[in-house]
Amino acid sequence: MNTSSATPIADLHAALPTEDEELSHSTAIKSVYVYEAPVRVWHWVNALAITVLCITGYFIGSPLPTMPGEASANFLMGYIRFTHFSAAYILAIGLLGRTYWAFVGNHHARELFSVPLMQRAYWHEMLAMLKWYTFTGPRPGPYVGHNPMARFAMFFVFLFTAVFMVFTGFAMYGEGLQAGSWADKLFGWVIPLMGQSQDVHTWHHMGMWLIVIFAIAHIYAAIREDIMGRQSIVSTMISGFRTFKD
Repeated sequence: MNTSSATPIADLHAALPTEDEELSHSTAIKSVYVYEAPVRVWHWVNALAITVLCITGYFIGSPLPTMPGEASANFLMGYIRFTHFSAAYILAIGLLGRTYWAFVGNHHARELFSVPLMQRAYWHEMLAMLKWYTFTGPRPGPYVGHNPMARFAMFFVFLFTAVFMVFTGFAMYGEGLQAGSWADKLFGWVIPLMGQSQDVHTWHHMGMWLIVIFAIAHIYAAIREDIMGRQSIVSTMISGFRTFKD
């Protein structure tokens, strides 16, 4: 597997950035700097934004049945919608910033945006990871960046769904801003493409549940690898350094 894929520790000499090239000659590497600060900040801000979006989005799709008092004295759904829209801006701007950093950051910053599907070694390692996660195979070797299955899920599940949610979300936002608004001009075409407004609402809501499922699997896999795998996971996204157990 080349450096564009999830990198085994055996290929570390091909994966390290230029300024750390001297580490390739070490016989006992303990840690490697993997995730740069912008990537780590984006990860945690993005996680918070998605959490807020899912909670507020659920209540927008399934609002509270009633509120006490006069309607004029309650603005709960208004606050929920405002919070949802604010988090959506953060998610969208964050994706743009993350895309920019894929061009200017280290090669690990680009793993989110590509999967080496044409490489036989990638699929061989993907099968090994699948057996590992299903408790039917041995523990795989350590990886410096994302392992093959994590990279596949990040690209085809998270990234695709996040972009879909941005496009459908701003398309519906443009309806509220009225025809001719910036959101309507940029994303209004999404509604007739998907059929009608209700169709967009339904698929947007389904996308929320797909993100929830991904988040649950992502958190489970990260904690499981921290406990049972050969490299650090959670702490790496905090400090940026990948440490190895053996």
